[in-house]
Amino acid sequence: MGKRKYLFLYPFSLLYRLVTDIRNFLYDKGFLTSAEFSIPIICAGNITVGGTGKTPHTEYLVRLLREKFRVAVLSRGYRRKSTGFRVVTPSSTVIESGDEPLMIARKFSDILVAVDRDRVNGIKAILKEFPLTEAVIMDDGFQHRSLKPGFSILLTDFNRLMTRDQLMPYGYLRESNKNIKRADMILVTKSPEDISAGTIDEITRELKIYGGKEVFFTSLKYDAPIPLFKDNFPGQFSLSHEDRGNRGVVLVTGIASSGPIKKYLGKYFSELLHIDFPDHHCYTGPDIEKITRAVNHLKSSEKYIVTTEKDAVRIREFTNIALPLKTTFFYIPISVKFLNNAGPRFENLIIEYVRKNNRNSGVPQN
Repeated sequence: MGKRKYLFLYPFSLLYRLVTDIRNFLYDKGFLTSAEFSIPIICAGNITVGGTGKTPHTEYLVRLLREKFRVAVLSRGYRRKSTGFRVVTPSSTVIESGDEPLMIARKFSDILVAVDRDRVNGIKAILKEFPLTEAVIMDDGFQHRSLKPGFSILLTDFNRLMTRDQLMPYGYLRESNKNIKRADMILVTKSPEDISAGTIDEITRELKIYGGKEVFFTSLKYDAPIPLFKDNFPGQFSLSHEDRGNRGVVLVTGIASSGPIKKYLGKYFSELLHIDFPDHHCYTGPDIEKITRAVNHLKSSEKYIVTTEKDAVRIREFTNIALPLKTTFFYIPISVKFLNNAGPRFENLIIEYVRKNNRNSGVPQN
C-alpha cells in the first residue's frame, strides 16, 4: 500500500477533510462531548487505513499489565455477525467475536476480552458486569471521539508514515495529520532492526512537528512456526537456511499488509507461492481448494502451508480439510520488539499511568 495515484480522487479528499475537520472541531470545542471514565483506558490506534500492527502491540500491553492489574481488552470485533456487547471466550467463534478478539482470548484466557462497536457502551458494560476491572486496553478507536481514553498510543507504519500520506480516498489517512496532537505517544511500527540513528532522528523530528509527543520505534519479530492442526502433525518443523533448497511454501494471508511476512519467509524457502486475500477474509471451501492446488503445484520435496496467526483463527474452524493437507498447515505468531533498548522506558510510562489512575489504591508502585 502507498499513496494512491488516481489524481481524480484528490478533490474528494478535500471534501473528506472538510467533513472530518468539522467533526473534530466540534469535539475539540465541546459542542460534541466525549465520555470519560475513572478507570485507566489505553487506546492503541491509528489514523490510517490498513495494518499498522495494532493487535501485536495490544498483546504487548496485555503481557505488560496482566501480572499487576486485572485487565480487559475491548475491540470492535470487525466483521462479526453478532451485535452489541459480547464477552469473548476461548470457545467463542469467529462469527460471534471477530478474528482478532478471539485470537487474543485464546492466547490470554486469564483476562477479559469483549467486543462492542459502541466503545462507550462497551466500557459501561465492562464496569457493570466486571467491576473489579482495573484497566482497559482498547484495540483501535483513535477516531472514536465519543470516548476519551486516558492514554492514546498512535501507531504509524515505518514504510508508509502518516506524515507522508494523503487523506482518503486519494491516500489512506482517516483524518488530518494535525490530529496527531491528540496522542500521548507515537509508535513507528515495522521498523527495520538495523535502522540508523540518523533515520530515527529525522522521523522523530518530522512527527514532533504535529505535537511534542514521545516517539518510539518497534519492529516485528516472527516466532517459530506452530502446527495449525496440532493433533494431526506427526513431527517438528523449524526454519533454517540449510534446508532452504529443499523446501517450498504456500503463504496464505488475509491481512492488510503481507509484504513483511512474505519477505521473511523468502529467506527460508527456495519456492514461495503467495495467495493473498483481503484483510479479515472469511475463508470458504473454494479457498481451501485453491490452497490445495497451490500446494500440489510446488515442485520442492518438502511442502508447507504457512499463514498468519489471525488467519489461523478462521481456517481452524474448517473441519473437513483433508488430513494430508492438515499436516502441512502452520501459522507464525508475531511479537513486538522495541528498538534502541527503549522497551523499559515505554513500559514504565504505561505502568505508571495505570497505577496513578487506578481506583484501587492498594495497587503497589512499580
